[in-house]
Amino acid sequence: MSDGSRFVRPSLEQIPPGDPIPGLEPGVASLGLNEGLSGPFPSALAAIAAATATLNRYPERGSATLVAALAARHGVPETQVAVAAGADALIGYVCQAVLDPGDEVIVPWPSFPSFVRDAQKRDAVPVLVPLDAAGRLDVAAVRAAVTPRTRLLFVATPNNPTGRAVPTDELIELVRALPDHVLPVLDEAYFDYLDPAHRFDAIADLVRGGEDVLALRTFSKLYGLAGLRVGYGIGPAAVVAAIRKVQRGYDVGALAQIAALASLEDTAEVERRRAANRNAVAGLSELLRARGLEPLPDSATNFVLVDVGSDPDAIAAALLAAGVSTQSGTPFGAPTSVRISAGSRQELELLDAALAAAGFSAS
Repeated sequence: MSDGSRFVRPSLEQIPPGDPIPGLEPGVASLGLNEGLSGPFPSALAAIAAATATLNRYPERGSATLVAALAARHGVPETQVAVAAGADALIGYVCQAVLDPGDEVIVPWPSFPSFVRDAQKRDAVPVLVPLDAAGRLDVAAVRAAVTPRTRLLFVATPNNPTGRAVPTDELIELVRALPDHVLPVLDEAYFDYLDPAHRFDAIADLVRGGEDVLALRTFSKLYGLAGLRVGYGIGPAAVVAAIRKVQRGYDVGALAQIAALASLEDTAEVERRRAANRNAVAGLSELLRARGLEPLPDSATNFVLVDVGSDPDAIAAALLAAGVSTQSGTPFGAPTSVRISAGSRQELELLDAALAAAGFSAS
């Protein structure tokens, strides 16, 4: 028996293997996946508990009830809302809906690897546009990268792994300067961590004004539902309709839909968690500086990116061996950096000891 490689599209060789990530050993601090500090909202936990007796039933196809709630929340028609198994799934679906082989996709870089990999799965061509010398979006360079073959522009704001938000005026200027054949996809996975008084809101600031933009959000971070996988996109009705055509019929599980619905109205819990995260990121940054490391400033998320000055894979492995899981910046295009999520006081104590064991002495 052969290994079956003759059946596989040769173009998939350009994509790294989709190896599973093993679960962490007991006692290891999980600071590598940008998970929220807390679990599901109390309202979501109650809704999940009440729904477990009906798990013999399939979930609602198309997440219609959640779609209606999100449409009402954001003041858009239901035809402009798509719900999927995380914002990550929507990245893949919009690539399926829009891209043909040979089409180009612009990705400011470093950024989220799915922007590149999901384009490659369609045999499209990722065009990586480096961030500027300060690690920020280079609007002029992005505009210069557009060609007649460009179909998508992915921008994460705040960006992963840098943690920085793109200034509102720059982002609006960029979107409005794009030619009609380019769809901007604005990934706002960390939107809920931003200060409501000053934050850019792609849905309110662009989509509701009639701009052809697809905005992505998630319940995985501040809402504490990463394990249930639920996110949504709001954008042009025809793009949403196309996403629904390529989407799996039962893409989002029943508990995910129920938990997301139950979480929507608890604004007090959102603010409490936003403030707790702000304090946790400040504590993480202070700890890193005490170990002689300088995190990239201005993170508006629940993580920081820190230049470790050497192979980040080796540093991440050393920290894991000492009991703390972090994320090497290599897959994200940050080849000397490690991304570290905010954690509890106990987790930060473990991180401090792990950094010491990895050779980062107190300054």
